[in-house]
Amino acid sequence: MYEKYWELKELPFENVPDPRFLYHSTQHEEALMRLLYATKAQKGAAMLTGEIGCGKTTVSRAFVQELSSSDYEIGIIANPSLSSLDFLKEILYQLGIEKTAGTKSELLRILNDAILQNASHNKKTILVVDDAQAIEDVATYEELRLLLNFQLNNQFLLTLILIGQPELRDKIAKIPQMDSRISIRYHLKSLDLNDTAKYILYRLRTAGMQKHLFTKEAIEKVYNYTAGVPRKINNICDLSLLVGSGRKITLVDSEIIQQLIDDSN
Repeated sequence: MYEKYWELKELPFENVPDPRFLYHSTQHEEALMRLLYATKAQKGAAMLTGEIGCGKTTVSRAFVQELSSSDYEIGIIANPSLSSLDFLKEILYQLGIEKTAGTKSELLRILNDAILQNASHNKKTILVVDDAQAIEDVATYEELRLLLNFQLNNQFLLTLILIGQPELRDKIAKIPQMDSRISIRYHLKSLDLNDTAKYILYRLRTAGMQKHLFTKEAIEKVYNYTAGVPRKINNICDLSLLVGSGRKITLVDSEIIQQLIDDSN
């Protein structure tokens, strides 16, 4: 790989939700703050949306990392396109609940007992549903809504975090009973030019950068091509470092970025 050539400790532009590489732009910081507030204040439900590749999942992983394992029981549903019954079983599994059952009512009873047990030990229960727009069965959304009925002394016993693409907002809006339960919302947008430059620099520094690797003009061309979408930025920057190392250059310039753009068209 090219890490040694550029004097990096690791690859800087991997498209994996590693919290270490989360660039805290104003909006990403706001998204993280709202998720933490919804959780610590036990607001019931929160929703984070954004276009593909804008960093939603990375924010969610940073959010989970901020929570102490001794104070929170956290379940993450990464593939929510399940039937309502299988979805409940997956929730139990992700929350580390070993018991299971064959009927919906029994599953809910087991889940309720586990959440109450967590509460008795001063432990909050968190359920994060990633790619929530992939849920096709309206009954599954109904099951999620019913989970918010788990309350004690007018306080939610479970915090539900829904994360998804913009169409999630439309789906939820069509279910008034669910829509009214979501008290915290945020929509991530793409980065502007200034944040794109800072994003690239942050990831390079996190990977151990010792010197500048991109010219200002190269970064501007990256922004114009990617429209500030982090995943697209990662793709072209990663490839430019690979190509640059092969050509033995000392700095990625706009010419290399343009060549890569031309090659992709």
